[in-house]
Amino acid sequence: MTDISNSEKLQKVLARAGAGSRRDMERLIAEGRVTVNGQVALLGDRVEPDARIAIDGKPLVVKSADELRKRVLIYNKPEGEICSARDPEGRPTVFDRLPHLKGERWICVGRLDFNTSGLLLFTNDGELANGLMHPSSNIDREYLCRVLGDVDDQVLERLKEGVLLDDGMARFTDITDGGGSGANHWYYVCLTEGRNREVRRLWESQEVMVSRLKRVRFGQIFLPSRLKQGQWQELTPQELQVVYQMAGLQPPPVRSLAPEERAKVERQHRKRPAPQPPGARSQRSAAPQRKSERSPTGRSATRRGPTDRGPTERRTVRRRDR
Repeated sequence: MTDISNSEKLQKVLARAGAGSRRDMERLIAEGRVTVNGQVALLGDRVEPDARIAIDGKPLVVKSADELRKRVLIYNKPEGEICSARDPEGRPTVFDRLPHLKGERWICVGRLDFNTSGLLLFTNDGELANGLMHPSSNIDREYLCRVLGDVDDQVLERLKEGVLLDDGMARFTDITDGGGSGANHWYYVCLTEGRNREVRRLWESQEVMVSRLKRVRFGQIFLPSRLKQGQWQELTPQELQVVYQMAGLQPPPVRSLAPEERAKVERQHRKRPAPQPPGARSQRSAAPQRKSERSPTGRSATRRGPTDRGPTERRTVRRRDR
């Protein structure tokens, strides 16, 4: 008999081992393709740490939750990449440039659409990913957008008060002028949801078109200025504490890396892809530039002076109490 106090749900263990999402694992179990200690597994089964697990007859390397070193990456997504592990059309994905994991998998925290760039978070901790993406976390996202159209005070007020979209009411919690000249103008906008194309649809509801869109902040995590498009950066143990607190979870204990772990991390950093070449971006109007470099969590979400802001460093608004 399985000791419940020392066991975990099978699909959770499989997902942590990098075999796929929990939903995918439930499908594999239902199809009879997973065995535990030589027996075909059933939905609802729990497994102990020493269980021998196989998928389609191939043994799976499984780590316990205590053995898993919790990791979070910041990735600066360029336009033209999709937020899926595989694409039937063969388009590049955001996972192509990430460091390889053995017996684990990277989980993308939310999504950015094909033509949106900027900050994406990845983690190997499914519980953390779920906590960050759950609506109850009420984490605000900040975007820098270039819009084309007539924008006056009435339009901005409507966008902050709320607009009825196809999937319900939506609104920006904050809008700040980012400058610009001519027909194109820059704005920083914040919202606490991650619905599909929500920023673009809000502007389109006012007959305004978004021609550039970049996410620059997720909660207390900012996109570092030194992180070029197509590159990733791993959060430090101290920064991890902030991310877990954002998700309402107990932060993992801060521990020093073993020599072999440190060597592996250093190899992964040396193998980081080269920055994305400017290419077609060279003819576009430039976004407001930041004035200094800070660490991802080096700034609190408080109001700043208007001369201190750039695409990832501007005055931001402390999340409103609701």
